[in-house]
Amino acid sequence: MNQIKHIIAVASGKGGVGKSTTSVNLALALKALGATVGLLDADIYGPSQQMMLGIAPGTRPDQKDGQYLLPVEAHGLKTMSMGYLVDERTPMVWRGPMAGGALAQMLEQTFWGELDYLVIDMPPGTGDIQLTLSQKAQVSGAVIVTTPQDIALLDAQKGIEMFRKVDVPVLGIIENMAVHVCSNCGHEEHIFGSAGGQRIAAEYGVPLLASLPLALSIREQTDS
Repeated sequence: MNQIKHIIAVASGKGGVGKSTTSVNLALALKALGATVGLLDADIYGPSQQMMLGIAPGTRPDQKDGQYLLPVEAHGLKTMSMGYLVDERTPMVWRGPMAGGALAQMLEQTFWGELDYLVIDMPPGTGDIQLTLSQKAQVSGAVIVTTPQDIALLDAQKGIEMFRKVDVPVLGIIENMAVHVCSNCGHEEHIFGSAGGQRIAAEYGVPLLASLPLALSIREQTDS
């Protein structure tokens, strides 16, 4: 852990807003800039990074000295996920403390080596796993992912407030699925509302880092 320069948590108060997609793309973008990057899938109950990175089902991490797990490398990223440790169809029927313990184990017992950035794909919500991360690691900052509609913004606000309470700086807001562009005619439609991310960024005095469209190509490439 002391060889990791910066830890960035990618979080959302609500599921289904594109947090995991954002985490992968952020990690790959940092890698493209020349940084050494790790990606930790902290969504214990619903890990998805293995599939998104095209890592074969059944892939298991090797061990080092019988004590550490070696991260699985994909697209130049050092990755770790609960998806590597259990069968993909096995549900994680765990109470909060067990899930928090699993995160601590992946965080502390993975042999990350020297990293410029460790991007952590957080589960939705503000529960045990989020608290475990704030206690076990020196998090440099958090990126909050939301969609423009009011119900997602409400949960995003809770996420911002939680990180402030545990003294983790909020680096900014990413508004996902901001606009849909018709693949036939090119008409743009704000099907989830508009400017929600901008409003919450202004309210909390943090940057709106990006406003991203709802893109069919992202779903197709992720599924393939």
